[in-house]
Amino acid sequence: MKHCPRCAKELVSGLKSGRDRRHCPDSSCGFVHYDNPVPVVAALVEHEGAVILARNKGWPDGWFGLVTGFLERDETPEQGVLRELREELGLNGRIERLIGVYSFAQRNELIVAYHVIAEGTIRMGEELEGIKRVPADKLRPWPFGTGQAVADWLKARQLQP
Repeated sequence: MKHCPRCAKELVSGLKSGRDRRHCPDSSCGFVHYDNPVPVVAALVEHEGAVILARNKGWPDGWFGLVTGFLERDETPEQGVLRELREELGLNGRIERLIGVYSFAQRNELIVAYHVIAEGTIRMGEELEGIKRVPADKLRPWPFGTGQAVADWLKARQLQP
């Protein structure tokens, strides 16, 4: 954010609420850009005996991850993760359990990850370029983002790589 959304003055950096934050230099305006993380939901999807990994359009070759999406206004994380499952894979699902909540500082996101059991026929949504079916015992976590949830899920199932 470069300009104040209230008065359009250019934001400056300085100490606000104990941290360096961008804020409006006009003291009568008082706007502070807190730059809070964006809530994202993630589904570790089990479908017909395998974990389904998704590859978004525009991702580097060979990159696959969990089904993810932004939480929408007036939506619980549980509703959001099941909506994303329908939108991205065309599947219905039931939440087995919360895996965990993870900070993804590189993208300023807070990821709420669930283990979801899905049923139906996969129909990829417009955001996806591909999917990959991986047996649970062959699944390996990656070192960022939703990879933390994969590692915790594998640990809970005693399938540590």
